[in-house]
Amino acid sequence: MTVPPAPTSPPAGPAGPAEAPPPPAPRAPVRDRYFDLLRAVALFRVVLYHLMGWVWLPVVFPSMGVMFALAGNLMARSLRRPAVQVVRGRMRRLLPPLWLMGAIGVTGMLLQGWAPDDDGHPGWWWLHLAFWVLPLSDPPYAEGLPGVHGVLGEDWATELAGPLWYIRAYLWYVLLSPLLLRALRVQPWITIAAPLALSAVLEFGYLDLPGERLPSALTDFSTFGACWVLGMAYQQGVLRRIPAYIVPSVAPLIAAVGLWYALGHGLGDGRELDDISFAQALWSFGTVLLLLHLSPSWSQWPRRLLPFDRLITLLNSRAVTIYLWHNVAILVAATVWDDLWSIDTLAEHESWLLESPWPVLGLAWLLIAGCVLAFGWVEDLAAKRRPQLWPDGGRRRD
Repeated sequence: MTVPPAPTSPPAGPAGPAEAPPPPAPRAPVRDRYFDLLRAVALFRVVLYHLMGWVWLPVVFPSMGVMFALAGNLMARSLRRPAVQVVRGRMRRLLPPLWLMGAIGVTGMLLQGWAPDDDGHPGWWWLHLAFWVLPLSDPPYAEGLPGVHGVLGEDWATELAGPLWYIRAYLWYVLLSPLLLRALRVQPWITIAAPLALSAVLEFGYLDLPGERLPSALTDFSTFGACWVLGMAYQQGVLRRIPAYIVPSVAPLIAAVGLWYALGHGLGDGRELDDISFAQALWSFGTVLLLLHLSPSWSQWPRRLLPFDRLITLLNSRAVTIYLWHNVAILVAATVWDDLWSIDTLAEHESWLLESPWPVLGLAWLLIAGCVLAFGWVEDLAAKRRPQLWPDGGRRRD
């Protein structure tokens, strides 16, 4: 029997041995759907709280701490690139929606008579308007403005400016993130605990700051700074380096101390958790620490959450727009609904419906959807994406 010859490699061509195939192109970062879910729940909770005013809602889910932690996580991941480039990119994404809001809101205030003479310092008044461009401090707004009958309630500018503290705090966290990340890599636990220590110092009066703006900014930084740094620490793998039983044992205790402090300082008796900064800091920190520890890191939705995919995608794609405009949407919804009392038939026979807050909530979300359609495209331009009216992931993006 003839044995076939052993296979040999094909002869090299005139150019020599065959070249190795090129390495595969790097994959785009996979979205963590668990974080998308947390952000969507946080946004919905904010809207529900600002309409209903239920004191227990921030205790059930501390939305602001969660949102800052998720932003800190994204910031730490982005800082693999040069810090100046990352900070500039974050500011580019954050500021254009604020500029659009300012262009509409400040114009409306001026048309209703807001003027520099109101403050008695015209030069400072015009300079102060620059915070609508770069909100290193709270942008100014008019108080006590009349509304538009049946459409927009009184003092609407105060409602418009309500969410702006978040933009100011977010901007400062972004600017300080390169330093925070360096500190986190050198002394992780001291860096995480430092904002909580600062919150305690401010709460117990060991640091007396002049004026109003600096104490307000420093209070916000100390209240949610630990959550921002926690998000960075999660991305850097700091939490994975501690024994698995530590976080479930310690986080509830920290949150419980915060709740105990809040209950001892008037929570539910005319005060909200947001009014007690030190309690808010501890409660948010403990809750966020536990949520990050439990993170399942979903690259795809669990089957039970698949029906909510497009809604959650939309909420994440338009988070800044929804947060900036939701107060105005709630005010318009409440004003329109209250005006129905002028219809005698409804007032006499359907008073139970007019007194219910749930139709107002539904109307508010319809108006928020209108804001998404009218103003949300600015977020796409800011991110250098093709503008979309309704980015819920229903069609494939180019």
